[in-house]
Amino acid sequence: QAQLAESWGGLVQPGGLLRLSCAASGSIFCIYRMGWYRQAPGKQRELVATVPRGGSTNYADSVKGRFTISRDNAKNTVYLHMNSLKPEDTAVYYCNVELGTAASLGPNYWGQGTQVTVSS
Repeated sequence: QAQLAESWGGLVQPGGLLRLSCAASGSIFCIYRMGWYRQAPGKQRELVATVPRGGSTNYADSVKGRFTISRDNAKNTVYLHMNSLKPEDTAVYYCNVELGTAASLGPNYWGQGTQVTVSS
């Protein structure tokens, strides 16, 4: 079992910036992919960005050029740096961790979610 601890989101003005973090702990042998998803009211959860171990990052078109995902393997932590925030970025953001390797994927875990609100 893995546990994910997300940082607090918050209220940010349009054009502002915010950094989210998510630390994984527990029975973790190897984390393959780490990522962020979000869910706005009345909408389905959608991918924001993912970063596989030793691989290339992947971003939703809506956040390309504004958001940056990174990971610290030594700390089992993934970060989401969000710049030029827009009201449409308002959502609950969820951390996701996929254990295993590219050849043998393991269990998937979700964080509890953190609210990000972009409003003036």
